[in-house]
Amino acid sequence: MQVNRLFIMLFILTSCGSKQLSNPIKVLQETGRSPKVQLKAMDQLQSEIGLSSDSFQEVLMPLLWKPGYTNQVRMAALERLWSVDQQGVIRTLRQQLPRLNNWTWLVEVCDWIAKNNITQLREGLISSWASPTMMVQSEKERPEYLALVEMVGNEEVVNLVFNTLVHSSQSWKQSYRSRCLELLHRVGERDRIVALLENAEIAEDDAYLQDLRKSFVELGIAPYTREEVIWIRKLASPEYATFWNEAREALSNLDDERRHSLELRDVPVAVSVNRHAPEYMTMGKDEILNTIAGQLKGARYYYETEGGGTFNERSEQFRTHRSRLTWGDAMAIQMMTKALQVPQVRKHLLEYGVRDINDKTTEYGGIIALDEKGRFEILEFEPKVRHHDRRFNASQQMFDAGYTALFHFHYHAQKYRNGDHAGPGLGDKNYADSTRANCVVLTFVNENEVNVDYYRHGGVVVDLVTFNLRQ
Repeated sequence: MQVNRLFIMLFILTSCGSKQLSNPIKVLQETGRSPKVQLKAMDQLQSEIGLSSDSFQEVLMPLLWKPGYTNQVRMAALERLWSVDQQGVIRTLRQQLPRLNNWTWLVEVCDWIAKNNITQLREGLISSWASPTMMVQSEKERPEYLALVEMVGNEEVVNLVFNTLVHSSQSWKQSYRSRCLELLHRVGERDRIVALLENAEIAEDDAYLQDLRKSFVELGIAPYTREEVIWIRKLASPEYATFWNEAREALSNLDDERRHSLELRDVPVAVSVNRHAPEYMTMGKDEILNTIAGQLKGARYYYETEGGGTFNERSEQFRTHRSRLTWGDAMAIQMMTKALQVPQVRKHLLEYGVRDINDKTTEYGGIIALDEKGRFEILEFEPKVRHHDRRFNASQQMFDAGYTALFHFHYHAQKYRNGDHAGPGLGDKNYADSTRANCVVLTFVNENEVNVDYYRHGGVVVDLVTFNLRQ
């Protein structure tokens, strides 16, 4: 009797193990299911409708990139899809590689691409590599780089990136070219980019490189990032012809030392200085920095103590960053100081800041610029999205207005006594690194005063002390 009962139980268990799934498609679409069950669903679906079925491929393709699947399941899907639809796999991976959030899967799929020598995915590997990550300490540890080394050889990887930047002239590849440009800077190839813009003969119909060359030849500026490429190409368009000509004239007044230190963010500053205070155009960097040092002597500093990142009482002081400040930085600081001395500017900033304090759905922000008559103006912009009271999301309209403006600015105005949050937080610094714009944050320290910080890419922050907006 006992033997019979054991036999029956084994029969039941065996029968359950082989039982068909009622809806294998649903099982494959449900992330978080066990890999054993999903692999069974994959096998069952394949036997039911066939590997070459469009429906089968439509179910499997999202598994290559959609979050929630194990690498085992992803690889099973990838191998099946590759056997019947190589072009579909190439197209999907080309689009999704730069967006993959699963690091271990990225490593595995890069290795798979290299081992299969899929040359059509070289650009996909480059595009993915161009996206910064904190998962490795050096560029040569990136799985995309290692895959490219296996495919083309160590000596040819950088050449491949450079050549694809030069020759990808199709209009739909412009974003990809900008990724290549950013990547070349990260691996220390800026001189090569400058040489391209300085010496190479660029095809007349290559609008992308023609715009970059125009910037380098006429303004002396070569971009570092995708945002700067967009910035340059916007300024090079016919609608900005007046500003471009004014910029070219203003920069021609600078000596070689100052001109060679300029970045794109400095162009609106130079134009504004040439309009508003032309006497500064002949002043050297050290002379201006000495003036700033005198203005800040004995000032009381406020700095972020509760936000993300590392801060201390010296992290935002002028003397901490002085050696890294350029002529453009010095001029920007002087222009901001001048702006805050204008009663109309202080009044507008106060009214706008009070509105921010009363609005708990977002931080407020905008642009500080000069109008056509050379007067400072504050341009307000609605956030792109309202997340919460400690974040401002710049809109595209704000970016467009900022191409010829002095500063991007926002408030830390959650309350009037907000000195513990004075200065840019980690997100603000990331924004400056990404946009490479000159930025300002205004923090209320009481009902009358705001603490003003100037900051830009590279973690440079200068506390410009406090200003009474009610005076």
